[in-house]
Amino acid sequence: MPWQTCNAMELKRDFVELACREGANMRQLCGRFGISPPTGYKWLARHRAGEGLEELSRKPSSSPGKTKAQIEALVVAARQQHPVWGGRKLKRWLENRGVKDVPSISTITEILRRHGLLQPPAGPSGKGWQRFERAAPNELWQMDYKGWFELARGGRCYPLTMLDDHSRFNLLLEPCAGETFAELRPLLESAFRTYGLPQAILCDNGKPWGDSSGHFTQCEAWLLRLGVAVYHGRPRHPQTQGKDERFHRTFGAEVLSRTMVWQDHGHCRREFVKWREIYNHERPHDSLDDAVPASRHEISARQLPAKLQEAGEWYGGNDVVRKVLNKGIICFHSVLWSIGEAFKGQDVALRRVGEERFEVYYCWKRIGVADFARYRASGEKGYAPLEDRRVGRPPQA
Repeated sequence: MPWQTCNAMELKRDFVELACREGANMRQLCGRFGISPPTGYKWLARHRAGEGLEELSRKPSSSPGKTKAQIEALVVAARQQHPVWGGRKLKRWLENRGVKDVPSISTITEILRRHGLLQPPAGPSGKGWQRFERAAPNELWQMDYKGWFELARGGRCYPLTMLDDHSRFNLLLEPCAGETFAELRPLLESAFRTYGLPQAILCDNGKPWGDSSGHFTQCEAWLLRLGVAVYHGRPRHPQTQGKDERFHRTFGAEVLSRTMVWQDHGHCRREFVKWREIYNHERPHDSLDDAVPASRHEISARQLPAKLQEAGEWYGGNDVVRKVLNKGIICFHSVLWSIGEAFKGQDVALRRVGEERFEVYYCWKRIGVADFARYRASGEKGYAPLEDRRVGRPPQA
C-alpha cells in the first residue's frame, strides 16, 4: 500500500485551485481526488464564499489603525516562521495574506537587520548560468532522491522528490527507506493517479531508474509501457536536473536544517507534508515572478490506465517479434542478442533498416540496433550486444 503523499488540507487546496479554472470538469476532478461530487461542490462553495478550508482565526490581520511598530512585528513574525526567506518573498507572502501597507523590500530587509535576523551573504557563485523551462505543465517532470540521513529510531531516510519543470510544483515529497523500485513504483502510481501522466521524466543515472552501464532498468521499462519517456542527465552533471537540485537546496534550508533529530519515517512524513503545502501554495518563487507553483500547475490530461498496455500492442504487421528470455536475451537469425533483463518476459520488435541492420523496439521506444556485420567483424564471443542503446539526453527546452 503506497504512503499517502499529501494530507487532507493539501487535497482541498489542490482541488479548489483546479475546480476554479475555466472549463473544469467537476465530476472528473472528483474522481481524480477520490471524493464524491457533493463533497467537491461543498469545498468549492466554501472557497468561493471566502470561508476557507480550515479553521482560521477571525481576527483581522491588519486594520487602518495599525502602527508602524505593528507592521514591523508582522515582518519579524513572518521571518521567524520562514527563517530563510528574504525581503522579496516576505513582502509577497504578507501581501498574499491580506496585510495592508506592507513595506518595500528594502525596508523589510532593514527591519530584519535591526532585529539581527539576516544571514551572512553567500560567497561568489562562480560561473553564470542560463535557465531553461518547459513551455507547459507536464511536458517534463524531474525526479531524484536527496541525500539520506540517519533516523534516531533506526534506519535511514531517503527523501524522494519530483517537480514539474514548468510550474515548479512539487508532485512528490516522500521519506523512503531505500532507493528501490519496489518502494518507488507505488509512490509514482499514487502521483500519477492524482496528477496524471507526464510526457517525460528526467532523472540521473543512479538506481532504481538508471544504470551507468547503459542498460535499461525495470523502472524505465515500466514507464515506457505507460508511454512516459525517460531522460537521464549527463554523469556527474547534477545541473542537468537543476530545478530539482534547487528544490533540494530549498528543502534542506527550510526543513532538514531546522530539525536536529528526525525520529522515524512517520516524523519525517508529517513535517514534509506541512512544508510541501507551504512550498506549493504560499511560498513566492523567484523564477515565477513571485507567483506560487500551484498557480501555474495543471493536471495532465493523460490518465494512469487501469491496466498496463502489453508491449505487443505497439507493434505492426511487418515487425519481427521476439520474446525476451531469461538473462535478457533473444534469438534472432541464429544469434543470441543481449536485450537486457529489464525486458525479461516481454515482446520486442525488430525492424529492418539495412541489409544486416535491425532496429530493436520495446513498445514505442527504440532501445538499440542489432548489427550483424559489426558483430561478426568484432570477433566477440557470447551474447551479441545491441549498438546505440543509451536512452538519450533531454532536449534543453
